[in-house]
Amino acid sequence: MKQLALSISPPPRPTLDNFVPGANAELLAHLRRLQSGRFSEGVLYLWGEEGCGKSHLLAACGADKAVDDVETLDETAQIRLFQDINEARQAGAAVLAAGNAPPARLPLREDLRSRLAWGLVYQVKPLGDGERAAFLRAESARRGLRLADDLIAYLLTHMRRDLRSLTAVLDRLDQYSLETKRPITLPLVRDAFKK
Repeated sequence: MKQLALSISPPPRPTLDNFVPGANAELLAHLRRLQSGRFSEGVLYLWGEEGCGKSHLLAACGADKAVDDVETLDETAQIRLFQDINEARQAGAAVLAAGNAPPARLPLREDLRSRLAWGLVYQVKPLGDGERAAFLRAESARRGLRLADDLIAYLLTHMRRDLRSLTAVLDRLDQYSLETKRPITLPLVRDAFKK
């Protein structure tokens, strides 16, 4: 008989403190200034590949004028963002935005592309393997799990490597381990992800 696993370990709320910085320390410093109202630029634009942490950073800042996935904005939303940037600049405030490419390569109105490039533009750099392994160790410890180094290496080799996907892998392993009453080992990982 299978044990039912209750979801009692919700993911932590995105904060700047629980973002794994990797090579993004300078960007984090600017975001901390933005959070505290000491950011002097009118726009802080983040771009990078899917899963690099842009949405986490926007949610962590909780900015009123934060816009994610700008490349998907329709004409009306583009005009609104353009106006928000102008208003923020006049008020000495800042707009935080993110997309999948640098401003010049976005499929947006030319005037909005130029506004997004007015302030600071940062590429959110993906984590290296060592940083991903450290994340897996820390997140599994937070859940009360122990993952051996060879198991972490296996996960990084055989699973999607962005942190959202790795977190979902840990969710699945945690649940499957409880349901089957087995420790998390390589055979359990293979069983948990059988197609």
